Amino acid sequence: MEIEDLGYNVETHGQKGFNGVAILCKRPFEVARGLPGDDDDAQSRYIEAVIPMAGGRAVRVASIYLPNGNPPDSDKYPYKLGFMDRLVRHAKKLMDYEEPLVLAGDFNVIPEARDAARPEIWTGDALFLPRTREKYRELLALGFIDALRATTDSGGLYTFWDYQAGAWQKNNGIRIDHLLLSPQAADRLESVEIDKAMRGRDKASDHTPIRVELADS
Repeated sequence: MEIEDLGYNVETHGQKGFNGVAILCKRPFEVARGLPGDDDDAQSRYIEAVIPMAGGRAVRVASIYLPNGNPPDSDKYPYKLGFMDRLVRHAKKLMDYEEPLVLAGDFNVIPEARDAARPEIWTGDALFLPRTREKYRELLALGFIDALRATTDSGGLYTFWDYQAGAWQKNNGIRIDHLLLSPQAADRLESVEIDKAMRGRDKASDHTPIRVELADS
């Protein structure tokens, strides 16, 4: 209710005490819940909306909470890979619309060594395993542009710092929250920002926001 009082329309897809995703917008929008491809998947990890823009156009936005996949020797890792396969198939269909499209959220993927302060400690983790990064590259190969990497090649840019072992204080972070743009969205790209200061607030999330600004015309 507090968010709606600020003028936002709110749509969610969640499980109490477990997974959840949401989209907020000051314009009314259409929404679809759940990632297609597995009718038995009860986890709430995907929501998709069509947001109206100026001139009768629209931008499609998906909010994603991709499975963590740890430990890799459990059934959680095959579920992660299966979810990524479904995401690739669905994203390929969305790309066929040739419209501005943003896949946004916690992908639980460290794409490259430069996306971790200490990549050597992640080599056996589901976020950085070769198969995980391979699936992520399959998604990019559909034509998506990593919004942050469209603006900088710098290392040391992170969106997550663990609560353990003083990771925040030591800047021992990883980049796992991504904004992937279709070519039509990338053409409208004006800025990308990781709001690192949010992580330093009292009782902050271990993730910090990453924002992209797209032109509306």
